[in-house]
Amino acid sequence: MGIGSRSSGISSRRSWSPTEHRAEARRAVFSRAAAPPTAALCLVGALMGSTFGAPALAGAAANLSRTGPAVAIGTGVAMRTAPRTPAVASIQQKPRMGRAPTGCDPLDPTQCLLPYPDDYFTVRDRSTPTGHRVDFPVSAMPTNASGVPIDPTAFNRNDGFSPGTPVLLHVNGIDLSQSKIAPITDIGASLDPGAPIVILDARTGKRVAYWAELDANDPNPAEQALIVHAAADYRDGHRYIVALRNLKDSSGQVIQPNAVFRDYRDGTPTPTQAGQRRRPHIEAILQTLQSRGIDRQSLYLAWDFTIASPQSLTGPMLHIRNDAFNKLGSGAPAFQVASVTNFTTAQDPRVARHIAGSFSVPSYLDQPGGPPGSRFNRGPDGLPAQIPGNVQTANFECVVPRSVVADGSSSTATVYPGHPMLYGHGLLGGADEVNASVIENMATVGNFVVCGTDWLGLASQDVATDAHILTDLSQFPILPDRGQQGMLDFLYLGRLMTSPAGFVSNPAFVAGASHPVIDTSSSLSYYGNSQGGIQGGALTAVSQQFTRAVLGVPGMDYSLLLNRSVDFDPFGFVLNGSYPDKLVQQIDLGLIQMLWDRSEADGYAQFMTDHPLPGTPAHQVLLEEAFGDHQVANIATETEARTIGAPIHQPALATGRSPDVIPFYGITPISSPIFRGSALFVWDSGTPPPPLTNTPNRAGPDPHGVPRAQPSAQWQGATFLLSGLVTDPCGAAACAAVPSGG
Repeated sequence: MGIGSRSSGISSRRSWSPTEHRAEARRAVFSRAAAPPTAALCLVGALMGSTFGAPALAGAAANLSRTGPAVAIGTGVAMRTAPRTPAVASIQQKPRMGRAPTGCDPLDPTQCLLPYPDDYFTVRDRSTPTGHRVDFPVSAMPTNASGVPIDPTAFNRNDGFSPGTPVLLHVNGIDLSQSKIAPITDIGASLDPGAPIVILDARTGKRVAYWAELDANDPNPAEQALIVHAAADYRDGHRYIVALRNLKDSSGQVIQPNAVFRDYRDGTPTPTQAGQRRRPHIEAILQTLQSRGIDRQSLYLAWDFTIASPQSLTGPMLHIRNDAFNKLGSGAPAFQVASVTNFTTAQDPRVARHIAGSFSVPSYLDQPGGPPGSRFNRGPDGLPAQIPGNVQTANFECVVPRSVVADGSSSTATVYPGHPMLYGHGLLGGADEVNASVIENMATVGNFVVCGTDWLGLASQDVATDAHILTDLSQFPILPDRGQQGMLDFLYLGRLMTSPAGFVSNPAFVAGASHPVIDTSSSLSYYGNSQGGIQGGALTAVSQQFTRAVLGVPGMDYSLLLNRSVDFDPFGFVLNGSYPDKLVQQIDLGLIQMLWDRSEADGYAQFMTDHPLPGTPAHQVLLEEAFGDHQVANIATETEARTIGAPIHQPALATGRSPDVIPFYGITPISSPIFRGSALFVWDSGTPPPPLTNTPNRAGPDPHGVPRAQPSAQWQGATFLLSGLVTDPCGAAACAAVPSGG
């Protein structure tokens, strides 16, 4: 190990860091204007390389029509199902009472797995907290362009569906305006007494606020999915009933239900034995609705679904956290320093020292060292298990600001030990994002020593694998499994920053006359932006070491985010090639959210703040939204705020800026200019409001990077992390921001 000074660079502001160069490249890559469809395909092919290639895309990209085999069901309506293939034919499915021979639910014959989610695709299981277990048959799973169905094994470990799940179905000819269905601009209308869609918590009897839309990405209006989004996450472990009534077409005519549901509704015999066996369950749903004042004769469709339990959602991550820290005991992980660089003030006016290296973490993945493409190794109990001796070598990069030590190379410099802060990087980036100028500013403002590692699963090293996953979603477990391993890496990095046996035991983290640059008695905190805000919410919920987090431009529920993000453009093109049917794509997004919950905020939001997970403290969270964000949709941030109970600074926007009937519906205003708790602040730099469809905002400059660049937001964030006090930098006005790069 050597400690030296950078010899190059003479300007008052140093040259772009590798992170900033890479961020600029990503902005070009993920812009549709910069990467039209043909270029995007070439890009992803290059990312995937010759190892993966793109065989599933051959001839498929141009075919965006609904294709595939069809089977007949009892109503005589054609329904597509996935063919059983030798690759997954050996998977045994437990038979379910009342299931149609095709495996599909005849309540919505448009597409197998509709309506979604649906307890029709569960079985009773007394060993699970919900008493259910998901039971997707292979024959019901969507197929890719090569005819390969998604392997249901990973999904069938769940004891329910995602708490952020979209509710999906197809209603031929529906007109949302004529039907008076609550849109994204009027969430409150969903609770009107006569609302045409009712979502009822079967446990509490309370109605759920929601908004609905048709899939604007489907060019054929006759095939568009009807997508219903809850305004806040469904409660873990609860069962919900969905009812649709008095739906109308563009001429105002009431749309009639299909024959299967009409038989249940009207009490007439069903033509199949499976249908008859299901009748008591449907009748119980109808009677519950009737008791809530919903006339069964007005119904177009009704069904129920169960949300996964906390144990199912968070159990794997808590298991590896507890196992890994039990093995570590009170000590610190093994680590190595690879480089130490001291900067002159001409090279960097903010940072005195940069340190990089690696550390060891127990690996619960199934390949030695847990490289991209690996997934959990599972023990006999189904939980992740460490293969004996398997260790993850995680990277770290740290910056020491001049507020800690003015001259890192001087043996006589005074040291003011910094507060330890973990930093979570953005989409497909890496630990070197700690070198970004806005992070250096934040470090200086709060006297933080900032360290980061890679978000496994969605780091630069995972790009090729992530693109390949979209060609066959059977591979999707790779992403959340590596994501949970990445969360464990962050937790181990936190121990290194706070333990006297950790970083401060090494000369790289000592300056002046042998003074540690980190104050290990100070509380650890977390700061993350974009992806670091999304996945940082999950990390916050499981952290036993830090209790305060600033989540910049965050959100949750990737099934809600992807269609609304410019970042998804090139990856969406791959998905179009491998799963060209747009209705199937919406089902795909709902399915993968069931697994993605385990490594992003959606699966942990209900435990993020005041209702912590077992063995975990309560947390405070400061959310920073960029109004009109092109990359992380505002609706996903606001759904998170409603779920975690974070109040909002008001006025959140200047008069006339929001298109909503009641802006920020369901989010209570902050009641005091200074308080302890969680909060949401919206920063507005003048970008046009986001579209009202499930498409990205492309209007005006992207404000994604705006909140983190505001000096007042940096001061607010530092004050919050150090004291737990939420201060108000905007006073009686909306938080106006100076535009900056996204």
